[in-house]
Amino acid sequence: MLLEALSSAILGLALAWAATQRLPHRLPARSMVLSTGVAGALFGAFVMHSALDAGHVLLVLLGAMIVSVASLSLLLRPAAGRLRRRSATA
Repeated sequence: MLLEALSSAILGLALAWAATQRLPHRLPARSMVLSTGVAGALFGAFVMHSALDAGHVLLVLLGAMIVSVASLSLLLRPAAGRLRRRSATA
């Protein structure tokens, strides 16, 4: 369990770091992004470990990656250069 938690935290940190390198203009502060990536990965690992029990390390890490990416995607802001469409009622 400890190895799964450590591996998922490192995976979440790596995903969050990659997001800050690739999309710095669309994300909030770096510390928030890094902590969200780690927290999402730890939560995903906890859920997958609870559902599958021990012995499924790769599936636990896959679940950690999915939840981490999903939580990081919630931090994305719209691109500043795009044209914003107005609704018909506006």
